[in-house]
Amino acid sequence: MTAPARLRLAGIQKRFGATRALRDVSLEIAAGEVHALIGENGAGKSTLMKILSGAHAADAGTLELSGAPYRPESPHDARRKGVAMIYQELTLALHLSAQENILLGAESSRLGFVDRRASRRRARAALAQLGHESLDLDRPAGRFSLAEQQVIEIARALLTQPQVLIMDEPTSSLTQADTERLFAAIARLRAQGVSIIYISHFLEECRRVADRYTVLKDGETAGTGGMRDASLDHLVTLMTGREVRELYPRTDRAPGAVVLEVAAAASPPRLRRASLQVRAGEIFGLAGLIGAGRTDLLRAVFGLDALAAGTVCVVGAPDGRAAPRDRWRQGVGFLSENRKEEGLMLGRSVADNLTLTKLRALGAFGFVDGGRQRAAADRWVRELRVKCRDSRQPAGELSGGNQQKVALARLLEHPARLFLLDEPTRGIDVGSKAQIYELVSALAAAGKAVVIVSSYLPELLGLCDTVGVMCRGELAAVRPRAQWTEAEIMRVATGSA
Repeated sequence: MTAPARLRLAGIQKRFGATRALRDVSLEIAAGEVHALIGENGAGKSTLMKILSGAHAADAGTLELSGAPYRPESPHDARRKGVAMIYQELTLALHLSAQENILLGAESSRLGFVDRRASRRRARAALAQLGHESLDLDRPAGRFSLAEQQVIEIARALLTQPQVLIMDEPTSSLTQADTERLFAAIARLRAQGVSIIYISHFLEECRRVADRYTVLKDGETAGTGGMRDASLDHLVTLMTGREVRELYPRTDRAPGAVVLEVAAAASPPRLRRASLQVRAGEIFGLAGLIGAGRTDLLRAVFGLDALAAGTVCVVGAPDGRAAPRDRWRQGVGFLSENRKEEGLMLGRSVADNLTLTKLRALGAFGFVDGGRQRAAADRWVRELRVKCRDSRQPAGELSGGNQQKVALARLLEHPARLFLLDEPTRGIDVGSKAQIYELVSALAAAGKAVVIVSSYLPELLGLCDTVGVMCRGELAAVRPRAQWTEAEIMRVATGSA
């Protein structure tokens, strides 16, 4: 490295019982450098970052910060020493306001009292760095969308003016426009000499934003180098030990009868008007900015949110007031973007999560046949290659990608004929993404209808047959995939078309 090292790690090891999470990891980052940390789920990235941020202590190895030994005793101690982390799973106090969350533990004070005016200025300045200065500081964090909550989380980390800032999947819930604002903020922080560790499964983002990279595989450093000289194929090979030749498979399929028809649907405050048709064997993608109404449309179709106007017709049966249990009976499956709080019961087993909607069919006289339940779960664990000890392991102990596979497998076990998938690949590695893309494509080839909400435009353009773009609560345009480009999607999404 040409610049002095801001952060240096050598020979880092960490064991949890019989599991060796980190075997031998080395990493070196210069001042003002953006360093991409890449690897599949379970490669050791999160464990390494928890060591850096003070949540865990390393069993062996050395850590140096600005040339001095670095051994943080807690996350608070790490922040005090200049290392801040933005976790992939948000850590907000949802009942507190956006301002209270941003300033939590770092409020401005005067004569022993909180200086509310100074605190508000600092919170607003942190949001301004991300292009969100107009965000309502007095609104409870729980009333913001998942993407807006992530903006609040990032602003809280920026407030401490860290020497090293760790970003774990910072764009996983952001749209393209918000991602661009984040990249602009990263450029400003880099110019100020802040070192940034950037963890993302979006390899195109890593290549764009990072100066250098380190790839972890099975708890070890698999490779490191300059990002400018690294191809996507090379990074994928380092991560997986194999080549992913075709990330977006195109199966032979012909759209059939209409499975879902939505006419002038409205569900205030975000969903103002949307009309669409989805056919059997079709993958329909929904693009748009944060708050444009994409998630609201899926929730209204599934019956989670009430319709104020319009109709939803599933397989020829109009029912605008259907509850989720009615949609399940009609063969509609819904995958929430928030798997942590809505998609899974993290404290229950993989088997319980997989069979939750079919427990009655797996037993008799009010009791569940545990053997039949595990057999059903084990089948999907094998078929989807879910990495777990067995189907009795709690879902909360799995990696994000494997949790997502469990959530998807529940829809397959049900089984559904219309799949509503909200950000199905958020926060998961490229290997797991490839498996989910294969699964979705196979569902369409088998005559299932699929609706996908995604903030990752290459995913929509690579996987979908039809793409619709939401703008300010309205479905502004629906076209075949071949008639869209990323630039055109953004023009429609921002109302510039």
